[in-house]
Amino acid sequence: MNAASQRQAGDADGTKVMNSTHCATCPHRVDRLTTGRCKPGDACVKAMSGRQIERFFRVNPDLAEGYAGDDFWERRAIAARYLSQKRLLTMLDDPDEVVRRVLAYRLPVDQLQALVKDPDREVRITVADRLPPEQLEQMAEDPDYLVRHYVSKRLPVGRLFRLIVDDEREVRKTVASRLPPESLGLMIHDPEPEIRQQVAERIAPSSLASLMGDPDWRVRLVVASRAPAELLPRLVDDDDEDVSAVAQDRLADLGR
Repeated sequence: MNAASQRQAGDADGTKVMNSTHCATCPHRVDRLTTGRCKPGDACVKAMSGRQIERFFRVNPDLAEGYAGDDFWERRAIAARYLSQKRLLTMLDDPDEVVRRVLAYRLPVDQLQALVKDPDREVRITVADRLPPEQLEQMAEDPDYLVRHYVSKRLPVGRLFRLIVDDEREVRKTVASRLPPESLGLMIHDPEPEIRQQVAERIAPSSLASLMGDPDWRVRLVVASRAPAELLPRLVDDDDEDVSAVAQDRLADLGR
């Protein structure tokens, strides 16, 4: 049974009391069951229920080591929450992504390099969220845009330039919000009006002339609200009445 099928089976049986494995055959019946440290249908490591397994390890964390190599992905994943970081290092090649996601959360930061190229997106997102910023540039070309989005939010500003032309709009929006104003001129021709609007809102007013002819009225409206006085007459005759009105109002306020 593959991992997806196991999950479906586990979900289906999750609320049922264990019936395939009798307590009489359980290795924990003497030291745990008789002492009240487990309970069939509630806290049971042999159940196909994540909730029951979690409750079992919460009371018996010392037994997690024995289930790090269990056949059931959910036992391994839950056991991994209670293992030492040293033991986690031996699980980097676990075939189930849920297990590796636990590792991505719990491994020491200096050991995350092993998961930078993990095939699971959620694993790589967690790595991108935890890696030291100075090590993030290696993930700037990740094939998944959500990973690159996390990278764009944490990468040192001086290393954002390679993401200026990223294929994903959300990545470029984050870049436009973080670049220093003096570097925003590199994004005035972005294909997305929303991003050019961001540029117009943050770029130095003296640099707004390059956006006065932008094809999107929303960008020109920002220009009209921020441009130096000497540029405003060129916006009075703008095709958009809102842009024109803002330019006229500003000129009037300036006594021009």
